[in-house]
Amino acid sequence: MSAFPSGESQVLVLQGGGALGSYQAGVFEALAADGIALDWVAGISIGAINAALIAGNAPEHRVARLKGFWEQVSSAITGTPWMPGEAARASFNEASANWIALFGVSGFFAPRMPPALFQPPGAPGALSLYDTSQLKGTLERFVDFDRINDHGMRLSVGAVNVRTGNFAYFDNRRERIGPEHIMASGALPPGFPPVEIDGEQYWDGGIVSNTPLQYVLDEERQRDLVIFQVDLFAARGAMPRTLIEASEREKDIRFSSRTRLNTDMNLEIRKAKTAVRNLLDKLPPDLADDADVAYLRQVSHANFTTVMQLVYRAKTYEGNAKDYEFSRATMLEHWAAGHNDVRRSLRQRAWIERCPNESGVAVFDLTRDARD
Repeated sequence: MSAFPSGESQVLVLQGGGALGSYQAGVFEALAADGIALDWVAGISIGAINAALIAGNAPEHRVARLKGFWEQVSSAITGTPWMPGEAARASFNEASANWIALFGVSGFFAPRMPPALFQPPGAPGALSLYDTSQLKGTLERFVDFDRINDHGMRLSVGAVNVRTGNFAYFDNRRERIGPEHIMASGALPPGFPPVEIDGEQYWDGGIVSNTPLQYVLDEERQRDLVIFQVDLFAARGAMPRTLIEASEREKDIRFSSRTRLNTDMNLEIRKAKTAVRNLLDKLPPDLADDADVAYLRQVSHANFTTVMQLVYRAKTYEGNAKDYEFSRATMLEHWAAGHNDVRRSLRQRAWIERCPNESGVAVFDLTRDARD
């Protein structure tokens, strides 16, 4: 069992990525099996759905609810690739994605009838290719929203206000969370319609930022943080050779979380705080009770931040449709990859022997070169 120092906040940060989200479920299963007790989960898009499934269930039921949801959304295509080899698997995945594009996902979304192009401007159905109304029932079946709002595990999900273009976070520390908040976080246009909350319309948070990492860093500045950052798109990748590969690479770059950018920014903020504290220590004693000095001492407090980055690294046969290829075979493959990446990471010496350093920020990506 993994143990963390008392006073640390242990956070699971979940990126958007559609069908790739079962990787996150496998990550959570392995963390739970290792005895890691999370107290905060934050997500965007499919990450928001997984986050709600975790926060909205008792610890002993969380993995089962995740499995129930992912079995539901992969129930349309339960077959397996018809031949071995990457070429056959690529054809299977492409056929599966095309099926989903045509017929939708059970309990999640369905093609809009009549299509958006045949609906009058301003009508709700004119804004998306798919109808996501059935997702509300699925969330209510698998998520206990009363539990979420009892303020046990903290839950934060990100969305974008369609009218203002501003990013918004819905957080059970500040407001009651319902199915509509989770659906808003995953309402990626033009596929999915915006979701109304308190008179405003919201789209998928991934339009602005596909990870809630910076939100977590901004919100918690007192307690030390151990963050398990789960990315479904890799920032690094090979030079594309075809138009299809270029499209896939563009999607990876657009939706990757760029964890290093966020942590580098956090490191610069930490250096500035250290300079402020050093300067305050040099002030004459008669300024010790000054209100401005007291404020600067408060805001210059620096906490330690440790990030374990878990990145799903797509197989060559997955292609540009990997985020909407909801076959059962691929779901199970993604789930197993998440589970195995956590197990490999937790037993790496660099993680086991980690300790606070002068910079106060440490990032671990232990699966890139790790071996079972």
